[in-house]
Amino acid sequence: MMLTADRVVHTTCPYCGVGCQVDLHLKDGVIFRVNGRFDNEVNYGNLCVKGRFGYDYVHAPDRLRQPLMRASRHSDFSPTTWDTALNTIAQKLRHARDTYGSDSVAVLVSAKCTNEENYLLQKLTRALLGTNNVDHCARLCHSSSVAGLAITLGSGAMTNSISDIPQARVLLVTGSNTTEAHPVIALQMKKAIVQHGAKLILIDPRHIGLTEYATLHLRIKPGSDVAVFNAMAHVIIREGWTDDAFIAARTENFDALKEMVRNWTPERAAAIAEVPAAQIVEAARLYATSGASAIFWAMGITQHITGTDNVKVLSNLALLTGNIGRPGTGVNPLRGQNNVQGACDMGGLPNVFPGYQPVTSPEARQKFAQAWAVPQERLSDHVGLTITEIMDHALHGKIKAIFIMGENPMLSDPNLNHVRQALQAVDFLAVQDIFLNETAQMADVVLPAVSFAEKNGTFTNTERRVQLVRPALAPPGQARQDWEIITDLANRLGAEWHYNSAAEIFAEMATVTPQYAGISHARLEDGGIQWPCPTRDHPGTPILHTVTFTRGKGLFEPIDYLPPSEGVDTEYPYILSTGRILFHWHGGTLSRRSPGLDVIAPEAEVEIHPSDAGRLGIAPGDLVRVSSRRGEVVAAARVTRRSPVGTVFMTFHYAEAAANLLTIDAVDPIAKIPEYKVCAVKVERVGREV
Repeated sequence: MMLTADRVVHTTCPYCGVGCQVDLHLKDGVIFRVNGRFDNEVNYGNLCVKGRFGYDYVHAPDRLRQPLMRASRHSDFSPTTWDTALNTIAQKLRHARDTYGSDSVAVLVSAKCTNEENYLLQKLTRALLGTNNVDHCARLCHSSSVAGLAITLGSGAMTNSISDIPQARVLLVTGSNTTEAHPVIALQMKKAIVQHGAKLILIDPRHIGLTEYATLHLRIKPGSDVAVFNAMAHVIIREGWTDDAFIAARTENFDALKEMVRNWTPERAAAIAEVPAAQIVEAARLYATSGASAIFWAMGITQHITGTDNVKVLSNLALLTGNIGRPGTGVNPLRGQNNVQGACDMGGLPNVFPGYQPVTSPEARQKFAQAWAVPQERLSDHVGLTITEIMDHALHGKIKAIFIMGENPMLSDPNLNHVRQALQAVDFLAVQDIFLNETAQMADVVLPAVSFAEKNGTFTNTERRVQLVRPALAPPGQARQDWEIITDLANRLGAEWHYNSAAEIFAEMATVTPQYAGISHARLEDGGIQWPCPTRDHPGTPILHTVTFTRGKGLFEPIDYLPPSEGVDTEYPYILSTGRILFHWHGGTLSRRSPGLDVIAPEAEVEIHPSDAGRLGIAPGDLVRVSSRRGEVVAAARVTRRSPVGTVFMTFHYAEAAANLLTIDAVDPIAKIPEYKVCAVKVERVGREV
């Protein structure tokens, strides 16, 4: 018999950055069915397997239901009261600030939490603790997209909309396993190809789902991106495929780029990337001559020590050909988590206030000091520390206290042994989350927060669309809304905050964030709005840079090629790359608590090419040890041609075989993003799986 819902709640999916609109069907306080909604321009009723079936975690028996504290770092957790927990956190943060200075404290906001919650926590960090040591996992996924596009175009976000993908004549997808990481966007790509005749240029070392739709697949060597895109620019200029009118009217520094790529012939790049030169020429021709070409990328581009450079050279291609500012064109980073775009917009970064206003700007500090009713000297005038820098400073005794909301660096950060040592070294660690995850297990105090299904607020998706999150369930036990916890903590630190709802918080945020100035919860009841939306009667902005760039003119950036930070050698002869699979999400904290998903993909696997497996005596299903200079993991071998010879691939969803024990913490010098996509490993058979 089919169940009939007591209630149906319209809200936003909590998984990736697509921001699918869903209906939660509830019966007796349980989510028993999820449907995609058709009344939007995001998912048109479509959902991926996680968005349709991945909600069991909301009802998981190990949800945090009360505050927990330890009597000492080595004792077990015990339940405590909210007053005791919050008073302890306030006292410890105040002690670190007053004894060692404001910059001895660090805070991590969250790409899983709402705009309102991220706005409040960065406000607390800056206005009450006096530091810009605030960051989140965007540092680990798309900080190089933000940095690179901000330099070349003036805005670090996706330029176009999901809805105009079918208008592209050519799709250039690079470093994105879109069918698994952003499946609903992949449906729009397939629609463009199958129904509208678009051509797909796929640039990726692996054979992925989109390969079956590709006109051209360049299986480049990991870390060779700049060489390939410079060579494409060389061919476009050499063959006269540039949009000269666009370059003259809307760009600057073209001559410098032309000089840089003069010697970047396809043959030179082909030798580095290990692909035929003819493929590079053909990719350049297809992209430059279609009339409407769009570029899409994800972490395969950003997670390198040259991540910012990779983004800049992609921007060069768009500027060379005028493929920007129109439907079916643009440069489009596909954001990872549900609100990673919003957490950046809200100032969850060490260098900017909300709306990307620099913390180093006296005018910006004056503006926010006045808005927040604090002395201007309270707001730090120097850029704070990034996630990886916070861990380094903690290990060396410079960071004394850390507060983490909705992040799990013990799975998501590189070189996890280093992270563990850093978190053990701090005097005080507090975590606010919905589960006792790997990071929370190391904390002194743990606060129970609520899931997306129990909160009100907004998420901002990958295309800059701000959408409502509506509560469907009551919080479990004593768990509280994140914004209520932050407000309570702020007042124990000396503030006098009085917020009655997420809508009130959003209204305050909109007054200091120009991109959001015309948006309100009331307006969003009628549907999502894409920023910038400067006034209450503005409809939002589906396409950026239609007339002028945010920085004025688009900037060509001449970029030379640099190899990855760690190359293979006789001891560590394989390249390791990491990524996602369709059935799980990020550290697995949510999706692995959904039995229907976990039974499909229950264990970590090491993807290895048959030629390499044969040399190592590895058969499918064998247990193998993968080791780097930083650590080792054991997982089952998956022998497949998806990965090229000399490369192994692992996902990062499995705590019991955490790939980030292996990855290197070398970072991009501009964005400070770690190089997750390339490190050197060795692989050894250790036995058969039982």
